[in-house]
Amino acid sequence: MASRKKVEEVVPAAGRTVNSLRDIGYELPQAIADLVDNSIEANATEVRVDLAFGGADSWIRIADNGNGMDTETITESLRIGSMRDYREDDLGKFGFGLKTASLSQCRRVVVASRIAPRRARIEARVFDLDHIEHTNKWEILVLDAAERPSSLTDPLQSTTGTVVLWEDLDRVLAYKDPSGHWAKRKMLEQTDVVAQHLAMVFHRFLSGKARGRQTVDIFVNESPVEPWDPFCVDEPATDSMEASYYRVVSEGSQGIVSLHPYTLPGQAEFSDSAAWNRASGPNKWNNQQGLYIYRADRLIQWGGWNRLRTNDEHTKLARVSLDFSTDLDAAFGINISKAIVKLPTELRDEIQPVIKRVVSAAQARYRSGDRPSRPPRPAPPARRPLDNRTQAGGTLPSSFGLPPLSPAAPTPSEAPAAPTPETTPKPRFVLERAAAEAGEGDALERIVVTLKRISPEVAYELGW
Repeated sequence: MASRKKVEEVVPAAGRTVNSLRDIGYELPQAIADLVDNSIEANATEVRVDLAFGGADSWIRIADNGNGMDTETITESLRIGSMRDYREDDLGKFGFGLKTASLSQCRRVVVASRIAPRRARIEARVFDLDHIEHTNKWEILVLDAAERPSSLTDPLQSTTGTVVLWEDLDRVLAYKDPSGHWAKRKMLEQTDVVAQHLAMVFHRFLSGKARGRQTVDIFVNESPVEPWDPFCVDEPATDSMEASYYRVVSEGSQGIVSLHPYTLPGQAEFSDSAAWNRASGPNKWNNQQGLYIYRADRLIQWGGWNRLRTNDEHTKLARVSLDFSTDLDAAFGINISKAIVKLPTELRDEIQPVIKRVVSAAQARYRSGDRPSRPPRPAPPARRPLDNRTQAGGTLPSSFGLPPLSPAAPTPSEAPAAPTPETTPKPRFVLERAAAEAGEGDALERIVVTLKRISPEVAYELGW
């Protein structure tokens, strides 16, 4: 019988460890969104985010009307790596979110909760960085009723739910004078940035389109947050392409990934200029193209092509939703802050043809509706019209937005009409249309760039 090995317990130094957790990678909007995740998991139908400037006494509060937490649960919620079971569709994962998101922005986190609609009992706990550094112990503080500020308890006077209050905002107001003009200005600017971020990340929850979830209303400083739909599905000219589905297997789990491409309208096709400007998103048109990746209906990536291709002005109208469930967290490399996502290698290869199609369609639509004006050039010499090319027995689809090719050439028995500049397809249009249909729009772009460099006259003659 093997002898039992001697062991010694080594407890991490609390003060040093907790400070290292402050730098996981949250920006303020992402940190607040992580707490909104918790509110949604607690079945909240209303979440209120308030940023109050008061110099060194400034605070940020996230309050919801969800289920609330009892004594044991609220204490556990402030444990680093809290011990709780996660459901299949939970937005949380590691048991770190509340602590790491909060401490990335402040030094003092106060949590209050109420679970009984007919009883006004409120539980309150504090995770205080100064206290942990001083004692070097993993301790939280219990707040008596007399120690609780109204900013903590007011939202719970008439409802169940939870309030998270951030105080000592050393990361938000990182100024020598936290009461000065610049600190106040930053707080006001951050209010708008937070509202935009929540409108984007939780747009399915705000609009009631999150599967199996109730609609959630979010307010930032009392103003309602309106959902920002990256795909502009309410715009009549938006082109929704057919969705496709892929099976992904990882670490003993498997799940289905859905891919749904959209080609947005050009500026002239939008219902009005305000809708066009809103559709540009927080990062503006060029940076908002690409993949929108959803984990359990919560947006975790908004734009970019994940090294499938690069951003391009000509493809800014292409946006693609990609959905996966929490079963595939390992496959997508989800981390604590849910700020990094990686495409599984086998999935990258499978979705490439779809990405090429939507990119080509976006390129063609961009050129047809948003082609910049250029100086007039001499009309091309008269030539015989080109034959219509066909696809699967029919003419090429007009959805590419390029001018139609000329009618078929007449038979010898017919008297051919004299070609004119208006009826002759310009070489640029034909080449672009052929490249779009072949899914080689990127290759044509590179050829045009090189052609302009080595022979600008020929490029001009072709129409570029």
